[in-house]
Amino acid sequence: MTTAPDTANPATTPLLPRARRPRSDDGPADVRRYTPLARAGIITALLVVAVLWLAPLIWALLTSLKQEADTTTVPIEVIPDRGFTLQAYASVLADGNLVTWFVNSTVVALVVTVLTVALSAAAAYGFSRTRFRGRNALFALTIAGIMVPPQILIVPLYRQMLAMGLADTYAGIILPQLVLPAMVFILKKFFDGIPHELEEAARVDGAGSLRIFLQIVLPLSRSILAAVSIFVFIHAWNNFLWPFIITSDPGLMTLPVGLVQVQSAFGVRYAQVMASAILAGLPLIVVFMLFQRQIIRGVATTGLGGT
Repeated sequence: MTTAPDTANPATTPLLPRARRPRSDDGPADVRRYTPLARAGIITALLVVAVLWLAPLIWALLTSLKQEADTTTVPIEVIPDRGFTLQAYASVLADGNLVTWFVNSTVVALVVTVLTVALSAAAAYGFSRTRFRGRNALFALTIAGIMVPPQILIVPLYRQMLAMGLADTYAGIILPQLVLPAMVFILKKFFDGIPHELEEAARVDGAGSLRIFLQIVLPLSRSILAAVSIFVFIHAWNNFLWPFIITSDPGLMTLPVGLVQVQSAFGVRYAQVMASAILAGLPLIVVFMLFQRQIIRGVATTGLGGT
């Protein structure tokens, strides 16, 4: 009696791991992307770029630690004979109301960040999900605002703030900084990538547009919102021109404006200039150290390399 050959049932036979092909050192598929010489060249080039980028910062730090007479010596002394001193920092801290300016900058930057992100996210969601006549034209007009230099709007904004009685007020400093078309564009492109099926399922359950925006879209956009928030905070902290124009009260000046007032009151003193720059940049250095992953991810996601 003959028996039928035992055939394997593909539905019940367990899948066995595919055997790996032996690696070949000289095969084209296994050749490493870079040779050791190429990797050494890339690392050397990156080190050179890093040194060139750090050189101005190191020079500013060294200059701020010199005595004023040592900043203009010829030939230039990297390490002065009389050594380093903290006199420039002490002068800046003593001659200016640094604590008040720091608090003003913090309040302005935080309020601008929160309101700008909220307004940009709401506008971006409207452009992304709402269908209305003239939507494309309005979005194109919004994007065209990216090409308008802020300096062009200084005079009309200043006149408007004077007419509204908002000069030398927090509102006068904050309100003109709340519109950033670039952030609307970035968030709109991100919202376009969120699947519509999630919102349709929420609508079936009775959720409205506001609830969908707050409970579905925003939680899914934490990464891009964090990146945009960091960029807006840095922009608001570094903003010098508008706070300089709209404020004359030393008690309302932001840190960049106040430090410039200290410099101009005593003429050009290079050690104090560099000390002021270091003090003004310290908060941003702290922000970068704390949120460097989000900043790098945001640059990679949004393409805001020049921010």
